[in-house]
Amino acid sequence: MNHLLGGFFIFVFLMFDYKAALKNIPHKPGVYQYYDSHNELIYIGKAKDLRNRVASYFNNDTYKVNAKTKVLISKINNITFTIVDTEIDAWLLENSLIKKHQPRYNIMLKDDKTYPWIVIKNEKFPRIQWTRRLVKDGSKYLGPYPSVSMMHSILGLIKETYQLRTCSLPLNEASINAGKFKVCLEYQIGNCKGPCENYQSEEDYNQSIEEIKDILSGKIGNVLKGLKDRINQCAAEMNFELAHRLQRKYELLEKYQSKSTVVNSSITEVDVFSIAADEKFGFVNYLKVMHGTIIQTQTIEIKKKLDESDEELLSIAISEFRTRFQSESKEIIVPFEMDIEDENVKFTVPKQGEKKKLLELSQKNVLFFKRDKIEQYEKLNPDLRTDRLLTQMQKDLRLSELPRHIECFDNSNFQGKYPVSAIVVFRDAKPSKKDYRHFNVKTVEGPNDFATMEEAVFRRYRRMLEETSPLPQLIIIDGGKGQLSSAVKSLKLLGIYDKVAIIGIAKRLEELYYPGDQYPLYLDKKSETLKIIQQLRDEAHRFGITFHRKKRDQGTLKTELELIGGIGKTSAQKLLTHFKSVKKIKEANERELLEIINTKQAKSILDFFQQKSPSN
Repeated sequence: MNHLLGGFFIFVFLMFDYKAALKNIPHKPGVYQYYDSHNELIYIGKAKDLRNRVASYFNNDTYKVNAKTKVLISKINNITFTIVDTEIDAWLLENSLIKKHQPRYNIMLKDDKTYPWIVIKNEKFPRIQWTRRLVKDGSKYLGPYPSVSMMHSILGLIKETYQLRTCSLPLNEASINAGKFKVCLEYQIGNCKGPCENYQSEEDYNQSIEEIKDILSGKIGNVLKGLKDRINQCAAEMNFELAHRLQRKYELLEKYQSKSTVVNSSITEVDVFSIAADEKFGFVNYLKVMHGTIIQTQTIEIKKKLDESDEELLSIAISEFRTRFQSESKEIIVPFEMDIEDENVKFTVPKQGEKKKLLELSQKNVLFFKRDKIEQYEKLNPDLRTDRLLTQMQKDLRLSELPRHIECFDNSNFQGKYPVSAIVVFRDAKPSKKDYRHFNVKTVEGPNDFATMEEAVFRRYRRMLEETSPLPQLIIIDGGKGQLSSAVKSLKLLGIYDKVAIIGIAKRLEELYYPGDQYPLYLDKKSETLKIIQQLRDEAHRFGITFHRKKRDQGTLKTELELIGGIGKTSAQKLLTHFKSVKKIKEANERELLEIINTKQAKSILDFFQQKSPSN
């Protein structure tokens, strides 16, 4: 592609399928670009929500009266987009890209005077003004501001809060001491402290300038706190007029938005790179910044050949991008130290400030690009996702092999009664429900969760050994150290402790415990490995509790039937198996009961329920 902004999340369709494209566009602020069948950039737009904005173009109701928009939509064959931090960032980035690429269907701006800047002049007793023209005279420029009204609000706030000169007198120590100047009306009405007649020292004036720089740079916390304290003090002193004026300043300052991370006049010309990689691919994002504005941006994918390191992949990408975009930037911002010697180029790994924000923006885009690409690959080939997940699990859990076969145990009981154990099986990170099993606990009396776990694990793997079935690569125990120790005891009795990995998961903080390890392992809450473990645990709990409730309900029903004279456990079980519920047994006539039990038992049942009937 010969355009300057090709490569951010590109989706190409022989017949454009906008519904499929929308699925890959995030609900984030950013800039979108439309290309035609010849890969020519035909339109650039900004959006607070990229997906909603792009979707609106294909809403016939919205654009049915706009013929030009219909023509534009008919030509779209490819969509790319760039995500940014805020809507203002999208506005500013859109402006710079339109001026750079001049798409056919965009309104064109004539010059670079689109947005205003606030400038703190490089002079004695600096004036603060606004301008559309940047001049390299040592002055400090802040902005640009996407809204003229916002800029004037900020200047108004400064004027109301600080008493600064507005005149163009060439003030210096000699001329002031010589008495060449006289105070003007601005001094008389209280807008200026009169430095021209030495009524205000340069030190005091510069202190105000430093505070204003903090406000314009977004460091407004201390200023807000100071204003709030003054407001409270004025209110306490019943000076409500001053408190009202200060409150207005406070509200203006709260609404003020600091300069965009996309634009910073102090960053004149830099290249920004970030990388995200996995076992097979590397993804590198590039931002080119000129005069404080991003003018070029692209992300590329690199397929690994020899398990190259991130530094090797990034070195290749830097060379490619700088050649492709003919960049001569003297500074390159990167996420880690680079072992590259070049006396003409400075590599910077920022720790804070505006350059750090630019790096974070680049990293945000490359991570989104990587995730999107992986999702596309995995939709086309689901086995890729399985392999990736299992590889990540093996790495996270420090396993010696891929956990293609995982089994998870959980226990259930009710006050020590009806104890059961359940096991669920996952194969290739998916439930294998035909392999799920229940265990009626046989050797444990009372509420002993540890002994129940010991019995269940022993019986499960004794049978697998007897049947020469392959053992799982990973066993998960729902519980902490106690349950895990009980399971380990059974594995050791069977002689397979060193043949299969086993861990326990505690519910309170999702800690993972290893046998013999005093301290638990904590995985990131968003980790896919943890999500699979939680899915196993929850599925084992669901499966176990369902069986436990069924057994408990059957036990309760059997107890009620066994209250009837002549009805024992065996007869109660036969009746429940045939009629399915006590209600149907109660509704059965003598003939129906005699199909299952003898005459004496049938008569006992009929008499029992007749006596319990409300009519009696």
